[in-house]
Amino acid sequence: QVQLVESGGGLVQAGGSLRLACAASGRTGSYGTYYVMGWFRQAPGKEREFVAGINWSGGRTYHADSVKGRFTISRDNAKNSVYLQMNSLKPEDTAVYYCAADPDHAGVSYSPSMYAYWGQGTQVTVSS
Repeated sequence: QVQLVESGGGLVQAGGSLRLACAASGRTGSYGTYYVMGWFRQAPGKEREFVAGINWSGGRTYHADSVKGRFTISRDNAKNSVYLQMNSLKPEDTAVYYCAADPDHAGVSYSPSMYAYWGQGTQVTVSS
């Protein structure tokens, strides 16, 4: 089992910034101590969508087109944590943001179904 605890959501005006954090604990990955992590979001009435993903070392990162240039995913393996720095926030970024872990595959997937473990979610609201 992997436990994920998110923090850092809140209310911010358009153009502002927030930093989300996700602390992981529990089992190690099938390929090593650390594993693929991702951030997803879900707005009311919409499907959960990929925001960003990062491989076990942090050497490879992936961002959805809608957030490229504004959001940055990173990780600190010493703290077993992953982060999402969100800049230039827009009202359309409003959603519940979820941290997810995929300990059983080496590559980063954009599909929520590949992630076996999920955090409880943190609300991000961007006002216009």
